[in-house]
Amino acid sequence: MAAAPKSVLVCAVLVVLVVADLSLMARAQSNACTNELSNLNVCAPFVVPGAATKPSAPCCNALQAVDRQCLCNTLRIASQLPSQCQLQSLACV
Repeated sequence: MAAAPKSVLVCAVLVVLVVADLSLMARAQSNACTNELSNLNVCAPFVVPGAATKPSAPCCNALQAVDRQCLCNTLRIASQLPSQCQLQSLACV
């Protein structure tokens, strides 16, 4: 009978470790995404009105280094900002 409570304790510890590990992995991925996005600063001159038409090699390299899911999630979040600020939705053409 003593084995049952011990195995429950072991399972509980394993669950806590797995959850903690997943949390650390998510945080590391978030930090990696943030770092990758900050590297896109070299692209700033190419995304403003009147900018040069062709991005530089450093810009293209930085963009290539960004994880696609990171970039898509960022764009998705950014597109929600106007409504979260009670502003009119963007209607980009």
